Amino acid sequence: MKESRNVESFSLDHTKVKAPYVRMAGKKYGPKGDAVTKFDIRFSQPNVEYLPMGAIHTLEHLMAEYIRDEMDGVIDLSPMGCRTGFYLTAFGEPDEETVAKNVRAVLVKVAAWPDSEPIPGQDPVMCGNAQGHDLASAKEWAGRWVEGIDRKGWRCF
Repeated sequence: MKESRNVESFSLDHTKVKAPYVRMAGKKYGPKGDAVTKFDIRFSQPNVEYLPMGAIHTLEHLMAEYIRDEMDGVIDLSPMGCRTGFYLTAFGEPDEETVAKNVRAVLVKVAAWPDSEPIPGQDPVMCGNAQGHDLASAKEWAGRWVEGIDRKGWRCF
């Protein structure tokens, strides 16, 4: 018997998904009918491989800054505690394919980020761990995500 869970991802069979992918993880409607949609942006295969903390931190800064240039209505981009990806929340009801295209466009930029360019928000005034970044690893993971999506598509199964 499957146990009921309040957290959507606890009901996901992590052994069946195939990273990288984009998956609509939930949709809620506010009291005035506003839709908020959450997406699972998975980088690595759950329980097999994990993103290093410095890569996650740098990806978070670069993706959070540039996803807003690609997509309207972004509320937040947050790393998963399991270190296998990110959650993206947005107003409205964008579909998975559209989100995948927008995230891909951002990650192409991240993979090509010049080493000489500063990471947005990498300053003790703007960031609580300004030294905890790894641009080389972030660029590698961004490239891997794009390559995987280009090879297999954006779906998780």
